[in-house]
Amino acid sequence: MPNPSFDTNDAAELYSIRAWGAGYFDVNTKGQLTVSTDQTQAVALDEIVQDLVAQGHNLPIILRFPQLLEDRLDRVNTCFQTAIKESGFQGNYQGVYPIKVNQRRMIVETIAEYGAKYRTGLEAGSKAELALILVQDIHEEALICCNGFKDDDFVRMALWGRKLGKNVVITLEKYSELDRVLRISEELEVKPAIGVRFKLHAKGSGQWESSGGDDAKFGLTATELISVATRLQNLGLSESLLMLHCHVGSQLTDIRKIRQAVREAAQTYVELFELGIGLKYLNVGGGLAVDYDGSKTTFTASANYGLQEYANTVVWTVLESCNEYEAPHPIIVTESGRALTAHHAVVIMPVIDALGPTQAPLELPPLAGDVHSLVKDLQELENDITVKTYRESYNEAVSVKDTMHNLFDLGYLSLLERAHIENLYNRILLKVARVVQDVDYVPEEFENLPKLLADKYVCNFSLFQSLPDHWAIGQLFPIVPIGRLNEEPKRQATLVDVSCDSDGKITKFIDLRDVKATLPVHDLREGEAYHLGIFLTGAYQDVLGNAHNLFGRVNEAHIRLTDKGYKLELFVPGQKARRVIENMGYETSDLHKWLLETIAESDIKLPKGQLKEFIKLYDAELVGYTYLEQM
Repeated sequence: MPNPSFDTNDAAELYSIRAWGAGYFDVNTKGQLTVSTDQTQAVALDEIVQDLVAQGHNLPIILRFPQLLEDRLDRVNTCFQTAIKESGFQGNYQGVYPIKVNQRRMIVETIAEYGAKYRTGLEAGSKAELALILVQDIHEEALICCNGFKDDDFVRMALWGRKLGKNVVITLEKYSELDRVLRISEELEVKPAIGVRFKLHAKGSGQWESSGGDDAKFGLTATELISVATRLQNLGLSESLLMLHCHVGSQLTDIRKIRQAVREAAQTYVELFELGIGLKYLNVGGGLAVDYDGSKTTFTASANYGLQEYANTVVWTVLESCNEYEAPHPIIVTESGRALTAHHAVVIMPVIDALGPTQAPLELPPLAGDVHSLVKDLQELENDITVKTYRESYNEAVSVKDTMHNLFDLGYLSLLERAHIENLYNRILLKVARVVQDVDYVPEEFENLPKLLADKYVCNFSLFQSLPDHWAIGQLFPIVPIGRLNEEPKRQATLVDVSCDSDGKITKFIDLRDVKATLPVHDLREGEAYHLGIFLTGAYQDVLGNAHNLFGRVNEAHIRLTDKGYKLELFVPGQKARRVIENMGYETSDLHKWLLETIAESDIKLPKGQLKEFIKLYDAELVGYTYLEQM
């Protein structure tokens, strides 16, 4: 029966939408999950999806909203401008986007072009990334930071960028790179712009805290930093040392750790000033976190600060150190990638089936002859579950099930008897769960009951392609039905993908107080689509996704929000099977030829009409979507 007291505000609270949605995502009165900015009308995601399906586009699909990228740039820059104005800081702020976070064309071009008004720069960690960046339409003063280990060609291409008038800064990640930069700059007759990454002692907090500190992969020690500065001074190139670069880690959850790291970086900056090195830029690196679960805590999927507090912390900490030593205020640089890109992308996946104990069981043949005592025991338990007996009934049912497995393994129980016992066990657990819902105190042994009773909702997507961070490191992402949010979800489920891998599942979900083992979902209705959205996937997931089981990149729809609704700016087809197979070293022409050879060599002779039909199907699948299409 529908719950008349459940409304869309309850749904927003249940899924913490307004906590992690950053003002972009909400629920309308129809129970639809919507997306908007301050300048646009709210648009229902399921209406976008229905329109795309009606146009013949297959799911799963990524919905990209470039205006959310633009709004993130606005918010970050506005926060720093506010902090600079209120503090009296005499320097400026320039953001740099590290394209390793997501190199997709729409993202890089949107940030480069829209961010030009803020002098937003780009960061390259490889030669391929630098090749992409050098041709972007960015502001002439925008930074192009070259980080990571470098060979001669990397340095040469960076210096060619300077010859072309680009504001390219080469970051030294190790002391020996200085020789390479000086040698090639002399060869090309161009004055280099050099940055130095200093290895901070301070460490960040969260999932990636081990990437900083004394054991960090990159960075120069204090001795090496002084040696670089002294050597450039002796060569008359002290003006080439423009930037001090520090990096604490990604997804920094605790503002106190950020303050500590920035203070160390600022102290290093003023110490270099005391040595006669007048740096232009102080780059405090990345780490600006995204609140994936909305809890506003130091938990790995959250952050205990907002954008304005982050900007205030960075600006005021640098200001205090500079004023104490009467050092000039630098241009503050941050390399925020996750905070710029995470919100703009939503993965939409259809639920195609439901498995589990709450689904209607298949009809079993009756047991003939004497019914086994274990079956009788469970039948009696099922009929005697009350608020007074539920705990005893539950423990007895668990014991009977364990005994059943032992007897079955020894051959003392038939497969039919096992099936009847499993069905009875599931029915008992469901009855116990209904009783537990109404008790004031839930004993500890029942904490795992929702997980035991959870359905498995089969979703047409690949975890390894669309959500690799969840599989690899347990990163949490908000997952929400995009429709029916005016109905109370009565089921609990875990999610499984269509890959042939037992790891292709989601069993951890966000919660304001804890990590939930299940997701509240609605019943599936015959003939009615049910779609789930995975949110905040715009950072890293696109570029880390892998083709496990040869599931390739999914379809993309670039959506422009308007004051009247939305328009589809661009549809980018996902990878065809042929492309994914070719990436593994095969040629599709060879596959077709080998198929014909296999048919010719087969001892089974089929009618030519059937063979033609099979060959047609085979060739069509090579140019088809790698995901399930007809469900």
